[in-house]
Amino acid sequence: MANSNLDVGRHRASHARSADIDHWDVEDTAFWERKGKAVATRNLWISIPSLLLGFAVWMMWGMITTQMQNLGFPFSVDQLFTLTAIAGLSGATLRIPASFMIRIAGGRNTIFLTTALLMVPAAGTGIALMNPETPFWVFQALALLSGIGGGNFACSMSNISSFFPRQQQGYALGMNAGLGNFGVTTMQILVPLVMTVGIFGALAGGPMELTSASGTLIGRIEAGTDAWIQNAGFVWLVFLVPLAFAGWFGMNNLRPITPNPGRPVQAFGKILGLYGVGVLTSVVGVVALGWLSMWLALPLTILLTLGLLRLLPGDIRPAIQKQFGIFSNKHTWSMTVLYILTFGSFIGFSAALPLSINVIFGNMMEVAADGSVTRVANPDAPSALTWSWMGAFVGALIRPVGGWISDKVGGAIVTQLISAVMVIASVATGYVMMLAYNATDPNQYFWLFLALFIVLFAASGIGNGSTFRSIGVIFDAQQKGPVLGWTSAVAAYGAFIAPRVMGDQIKAGTPELAMYGFAVFYALCLVVNWWFYLRPGAYVKNP
Repeated sequence: MANSNLDVGRHRASHARSADIDHWDVEDTAFWERKGKAVATRNLWISIPSLLLGFAVWMMWGMITTQMQNLGFPFSVDQLFTLTAIAGLSGATLRIPASFMIRIAGGRNTIFLTTALLMVPAAGTGIALMNPETPFWVFQALALLSGIGGGNFACSMSNISSFFPRQQQGYALGMNAGLGNFGVTTMQILVPLVMTVGIFGALAGGPMELTSASGTLIGRIEAGTDAWIQNAGFVWLVFLVPLAFAGWFGMNNLRPITPNPGRPVQAFGKILGLYGVGVLTSVVGVVALGWLSMWLALPLTILLTLGLLRLLPGDIRPAIQKQFGIFSNKHTWSMTVLYILTFGSFIGFSAALPLSINVIFGNMMEVAADGSVTRVANPDAPSALTWSWMGAFVGALIRPVGGWISDKVGGAIVTQLISAVMVIASVATGYVMMLAYNATDPNQYFWLFLALFIVLFAASGIGNGSTFRSIGVIFDAQQKGPVLGWTSAVAAYGAFIAPRVMGDQIKAGTPELAMYGFAVFYALCLVVNWWFYLRPGAYVKNP
């Protein structure tokens, strides 16, 4: 018995040592071929599905709120858009502390725990959706916690960037982010399907009856049909449990990147402390939105998050303060603007599109005999749950292509081209939204509306790859990870801004103004990208 215990102890000690890699030099071709490539590939292919589920849990509120409206939950359209926006705000805010996790706690420790934490909002959302009388504040809290999935992107990308050599940054980051982004599409396809069947039996409670028509990938579902909306939360537990184990037993901490992660329990404490700061400031941000405009509340949330991070005790403080050096580099700010253009658009439109389809095409103008015009329900409206997955699917699918092309021709050229496309497509989309919103038959505009959004998603997906390629070239090994995390954090506020802006403009009856505003920003990005990376005498030529 003693020998058996000794063997188990030796096995655990051996595994602990193998989880941490002391020597890592992937710019050395011999080392890369002998050891680095296999280790990096293994970590990448565990990271991808973990990130995919993070996106799924984070972005599930776009589909959930659409079905809540179809089931007659007692919340206004404005409240439902707010739930989607809260998830966007917290996911973006949590990316700020998550961008520092790898350097402080180690890749294996971080990816394991942040993946396991997704079980909390997944299970909680399932329980809350079992009862339509659940208070609105409970859904607000769960939407905020689902932002953990958004935060995970920053630590995931920072981690993977450390495993691959410079010439493969476009490929590695494109694969991790591109296939990870498929979490949005996976969610948009899977959630409507699992809501049609009681797949968890009595454990997940009974169904509710649709008060409005709904749909899935395979077709329309009429009002009066049973729906198990709670499955939208519970289904992710099926995948999260095995993935957490895969992260723990299959990933590595790189000691050259994380010199002192501490024991796993210590590393977990650091991670929870960092996310605790993000949750606290997200709550402050949500409250501030009730007092201030969105454009004041968001900077306040970001500045408060950065300020509190600098006050954290112990060995976290010097590590974070060292990484704050990225803010003195002008390229941090230029690449932040450009990543808002690309990823901010992708994630923002992913969050806002389902409910926008429901509101714009779910109603139509009716002209009375006296000439008065009122908005009434559209009995043949296209279902958001059937069609909204297409844009995010195209954007995620094409992201690795954007990284690959950028590796060949340079990231800035690709970014410039997609920026021009997004200016034109955004203006055209706004015009079509105006026509549809004011039409007696909005369905005639739906296919053009959807096609234009797919163009926007495709351009933003290609741009996601090109901007990350540029970051991988511009910054050194120590700054690259934190910059990836920071830029992705700020850009992720698109998941908050787009639902709020589009929701407000739809409520005001002028949905086109939201898209025209986005077009102005995209035109500004054209100028920023040209000035920093394409003009004669540019700071860094076409990275």
